[in-house]
Amino acid sequence: IGSVETGKLADLVLWDPAFFGVKPQTVIKGGQIAYAQMGDANASIPTPQPVMPRPMFGALGRAAARGSFNFVSAAAIEDGLPERLALEKQFTPITSTREVTKADMRENDAVPRVDVDPDSFAVTIDGDPVEPAPAAELPMAQRYFLF
Repeated sequence: IGSVETGKLADLVLWDPAFFGVKPQTVIKGGQIAYAQMGDANASIPTPQPVMPRPMFGALGRAAARGSFNFVSAAAIEDGLPERLALEKQFTPITSTREVTKADMRENDAVPRVDVDPDSFAVTIDGDPVEPAPAAELPMAQRYFLF
């Protein structure tokens, strides 16, 4: 989990740069395309509009279950939970979750002190006041969802 390497199950999301973070072009789950932008399936031309997100083969039938895991405690597995539920998904035990801290996160290990004054609602981060201005433009908003 967390990297694309041999022996690991990877979920990959491919983006058109103009729609990054808003509309994924293709979602590959466990090696199969699970979701993609597609026009009308009944169209007689290859590029019909509107192009909309639609489930693909990797999201149908047993493919979705075989490309994912249920993360549960080792005690749940030892107690027979997978057999009782009789799901198609694989069950994988998780360990040491209480030992993971913010310091273990790559590229996101900062823990600043954030204070909010209950009377004035003034916000400070590590003692420095924060004065956010109203947004002039909202990225990833309505303009991307006409179709």
